[in-house]
Amino acid sequence: MEAVAKLNNEPTSPRKMRLLVDLVRGMKVENALAVLEHNPKHSAVPLRKLILSAISNWKAKNEGADENTLIVKTIMVDAARVIKRMRPAPQGRGYRVRKRSNHVTVIVDAAVEKGPKKAPKAQNAGKPNAVK
Repeated sequence: MEAVAKLNNEPTSPRKMRLLVDLVRGMKVENALAVLEHNPKHSAVPLRKLILSAISNWKAKNEGADENTLIVKTIMVDAARVIKRMRPAPQGRGYRVRKRSNHVTVIVDAAVEKGPKKAPKAQNAGKPNAVK
Protein backbone atom coordinates (compact mmCIF):
# COMPACT_ATOMS: atom_id res chain seq x y z
CA MET A 1 0.00 0.00 0.00
CA GLU A 2 1.52 3.29 -1.07
CA ALA A 3 1.73 6.57 0.84
CA VAL A 4 1.87 10.12 -0.52
CA ALA A 5 3.50 13.30 0.76
CA LYS A 6 3.33 16.73 -0.90
CA LEU A 7 5.41 19.87 -0.56
CA ASN A 8 3.70 22.97 -1.94
CA ASN A 9 5.20 26.35 -2.84
CA GLU A 10 8.83 25.51 -2.09
CA PRO A 11 10.75 28.68 -3.07
CA THR A 12 13.22 26.95 -5.40
CA SER A 13 13.03 26.86 -9.16
CA PRO A 14 11.57 23.61 -10.52
CA ARG A 15 14.65 23.03 -12.68
CA LYS A 16 16.97 23.04 -9.66
CA MET A 17 14.66 20.73 -7.72
CA ARG A 18 14.38 18.29 -10.64
CA LEU A 19 18.15 17.80 -10.58
CA LEU A 20 17.85 16.35 -7.08
CA VAL A 21 14.62 14.47 -7.73
CA ASP A 22 16.21 12.65 -10.66
CA LEU A 23 18.95 11.40 -8.34
CA VAL A 24 16.57 9.65 -5.93
CA ARG A 25 13.77 8.42 -8.23
CA GLY A 26 13.37 4.64 -7.93
CA MET A 27 15.90 4.27 -5.11
CA LYS A 28 15.42 2.50 -1.82
CA VAL A 29 14.34 5.00 0.81
CA GLU A 30 17.46 4.56 2.98
CA ASN A 31 19.73 5.18 0.00
CA ALA A 32 17.72 8.22 -1.09
CA LEU A 33 17.95 9.75 2.39
CA ALA A 34 21.72 9.15 2.47
CA VAL A 35 22.18 10.77 -0.95
CA LEU A 36 20.15 13.82 0.07
CA GLU A 37 21.87 14.13 3.44
CA HIS A 38 25.28 14.52 1.81
CA ASN A 39 24.18 16.63 -1.15
CA PRO A 40 25.39 20.26 -0.94
CA LYS A 41 22.40 21.79 -2.77
CA HIS A 42 20.06 23.80 -0.55
CA SER A 43 16.99 22.01 -1.96
CA ALA A 44 18.20 18.70 -0.49
CA VAL A 45 17.03 19.59 3.03
CA PRO A 46 13.30 20.10 2.30
CA LEU A 47 13.31 17.13 -0.10
CA ARG A 48 14.79 14.90 2.61
CA LYS A 49 12.13 16.07 5.07
CA LEU A 50 9.45 15.32 2.48
CA ILE A 51 10.67 11.75 2.03
CA LEU A 52 10.74 11.30 5.81
CA SER A 53 7.14 12.55 5.91
CA ALA A 54 6.14 10.05 3.23
CA ILE A 55 7.77 7.26 5.27
CA SER A 56 5.82 8.24 8.39
CA ASN A 57 2.60 8.38 6.34
CA TRP A 58 3.33 4.86 5.10
CA LYS A 59 3.96 3.67 8.68
CA ALA A 60 0.60 5.10 9.77
CA LYS A 61 -1.19 3.20 7.00
CA ASN A 62 0.72 -0.07 7.42
CA GLU A 63 1.18 -0.67 11.12
CA GLY A 64 3.60 -3.47 11.89
CA ALA A 65 4.88 -3.76 8.30
CA ASP A 66 8.59 -3.77 7.47
CA GLU A 67 9.78 -0.38 6.26
CA ASN A 68 13.15 -1.64 5.00
CA THR A 69 11.60 -2.62 1.66
CA LEU A 70 10.32 0.88 0.85
CA ILE A 71 11.29 2.53 -2.42
CA VAL A 72 10.62 5.96 -3.90
CA LYS A 73 8.02 4.77 -6.38
CA THR A 74 7.08 8.13 -7.90
CA ILE A 75 8.48 11.59 -7.35
CA MET A 76 7.58 14.59 -9.47
CA VAL A 77 8.13 18.32 -9.53
CA ASP A 78 5.57 20.77 -10.90
CA ALA A 79 5.84 24.51 -11.31
CA ALA A 80 4.02 26.61 -8.72
CA ARG A 81 3.42 30.34 -8.37
CA VAL A 82 5.88 32.81 -9.87
CA ILE A 83 6.46 36.07 -8.02
CA LYS A 84 7.27 38.87 -10.45
CA ARG A 85 9.52 41.77 -9.49
CA MET A 86 11.18 44.63 -11.37
CA ARG A 87 14.90 45.36 -11.32
CA PRO A 88 16.27 48.73 -12.43
CA ALA A 89 17.97 48.60 -15.82
CA PRO A 90 19.92 51.11 -17.90
CA GLN A 91 18.23 54.13 -19.51
CA GLY A 92 15.22 54.14 -17.20
CA ARG A 93 14.06 50.67 -18.15
CA GLY A 94 13.12 47.85 -15.84
CA TYR A 95 13.99 44.18 -16.19
CA ARG A 96 11.51 41.62 -14.95
CA VAL A 97 12.76 39.18 -12.31
CA ARG A 98 10.72 35.99 -11.94
CA LYS A 99 11.10 34.23 -8.60
CA ARG A 100 9.94 30.69 -9.24
CA SER A 101 8.67 28.06 -6.85
CA ASN A 102 7.55 24.46 -7.15
CA HIS A 103 5.32 21.66 -5.87
CA VAL A 104 6.90 18.27 -5.11
CA THR A 105 4.91 15.02 -4.76
CA VAL A 106 6.46 11.81 -3.40
CA ILE A 107 4.88 8.36 -3.43
CA VAL A 108 6.61 5.57 -1.49
CA ASP A 109 5.65 1.92 -1.65
CA ALA A 110 7.02 -1.46 -0.66
CA ALA A 111 9.21 -2.99 -3.35
CA VAL A 112 7.57 -5.80 -5.28
CA GLU A 113 9.71 -8.91 -5.26
CA LYS A 114 9.89 -10.52 -8.66
CA GLY A 115 9.94 -14.27 -9.01
CA PRO A 116 12.51 -16.16 -11.09
CA LYS A 117 12.42 -15.44 -14.81
CA LYS A 118 11.03 -18.11 -17.07
CA ALA A 119 12.95 -19.13 -20.16
CA PRO A 120 11.30 -17.89 -23.37
CA LYS A 121 9.52 -20.52 -25.42
CA ALA A 122 11.23 -21.60 -28.63
CA GLN A 123 9.48 -20.47 -31.81
CA ASN A 124 9.62 -23.84 -33.61
CA ALA A 125 9.44 -26.20 -30.64
CA GLY A 126 8.43 -29.68 -31.78
CA LYS A 127 8.34 -28.82 -35.49
CA PRO A 128 10.71 -30.37 -38.04
CA ASN A 129 13.07 -28.00 -39.82
CA ALA A 130 11.38 -26.80 -42.99
CA VAL A 131 14.42 -24.98 -44.29
CA LYS A 132 16.27 -26.83 -47.12
